Amino acid sequence: MNSFFAMMSRMKYIDRWALMRNSRQENLSEHSLEVSMIAHALAVIGNSCLGKNLDSQKAAVLGMYHDATEIITGDMPTPVKYYNKQIKDTYKDIEHQAAHTLLSMLPDSMRDAYRGIFEKQEEDEYLWKLVKAADKLSAYIKCIEEEQAGNREFTSAKEMALNHIRKLQLPETELFLEYFIDAYGKNLDELTGGEV
Repeated sequence: MNSFFAMMSRMKYIDRWALMRNSRQENLSEHSLEVSMIAHALAVIGNSCLGKNLDSQKAAVLGMYHDATEIITGDMPTPVKYYNKQIKDTYKDIEHQAAHTLLSMLPDSMRDAYRGIFEKQEEDEYLWKLVKAADKLSAYIKCIEEEQAGNREFTSAKEMALNHIRKLQLPETELFLEYFIDAYGKNLDELTGGEV
């Protein structure tokens, strides 16, 4: 039995931000789609604005699966995951085992095609940096949306997410912030000019 895609479909059952009061719950499936779209956009920005030659489609796929191991591990809250080096290293080992478990759910003939998604390849190092940035941008966007809904629970998380983004020092993220982030604070009529 090959249960890989049945497992992937379970992303929708993994809730994020478990330690925070949410005005709207976000699941892993939604988050992964957003990270995939942003990672793709960051690679496109790198190519079109910064003269790079990045594989934007691969960036999107890496973003799509970047947290897939959480189907097995669950979403560990960031303050717990990074509490100390021992917990961080142990969790990395658990994620590694979960990735192998997911790969084993594919037919042998397909595993090599997915191995580069679940086992980081050296040639994709910069794409993984963009995925990490996309993940942080997604968190920042979630914080903006929660604040817009009047939820002050995310105020300090928003500040921390922006600090993480800035520390990455990626020109693609700075351009994404410049080009796109202000729109996340607008309502539908403002976004469309009242045309919808």
